[in-house]
Amino acid sequence: METPPEPAAGKLQILATEHWSLLASRSLTYTESLGRVNVFLAILSGAVIALALVAQADRFGATFIAIAILTLLVVLFAGFATIARLMQLNRDDYRWVVGMNRLRHAYLELHPELEANFMTSPYDDVPGALRTLGIDITAARGVGSALHVFQTLPGMLSVIVAAIVGAIGALIAVAIGLPSLGVVLAGAGAFVVAVVLMALWGSRSFRGSRDPSLEPHFPSPKT
Repeated sequence: METPPEPAAGKLQILATEHWSLLASRSLTYTESLGRVNVFLAILSGAVIALALVAQADRFGATFIAIAILTLLVVLFAGFATIARLMQLNRDDYRWVVGMNRLRHAYLELHPELEANFMTSPYDDVPGALRTLGIDITAARGVGSALHVFQTLPGMLSVIVAAIVGAIGALIAVAIGLPSLGVVLAGAGAFVVAVVLMALWGSRSFRGSRDPSLEPHFPSPKT
């Protein structure tokens, strides 16, 4: 007859099983993120090659401008869809990190003597999640936050998509017969507007994803 496991050992086994489940979910999230980015970059590369062939045949005439605008609009749609999905995947990844922080807090409740061995956080609020993700909390409040945003996949693709918007704006300016300076200003203005709008989109996407299940149960201690 098997002896039942001790309560603490049973709890540790259950927590460890859930921890591995969350790790697998994070791995799938990263895999899909990279796959989405590869698909978008493949579409963009194919569009650029196709436009280069059209430019050789039409010598950048009216036909090339019309085809380029339509092609870049398709690439722009793919870019927006990719960024939207990446933002959702980032929110999912944040959820898995919060879940693992809660499990880590449970580990420390069972064995508080192990706290010095943990590099990641046992707290499930935003500072705790940032610590687990390896983001400096003090830098996240200043210039470092803006620089970090452009290092993420959604931030990097946002710049690329904004460049596509700028190219479409410049092509439209050429189509309506604006001078060279007007074409440059139209492209630059479209690029800046697109960057600002997507930055606002990303900010609202993160702030608007308030989920009752993500409310902190174990907030970081005040220092």
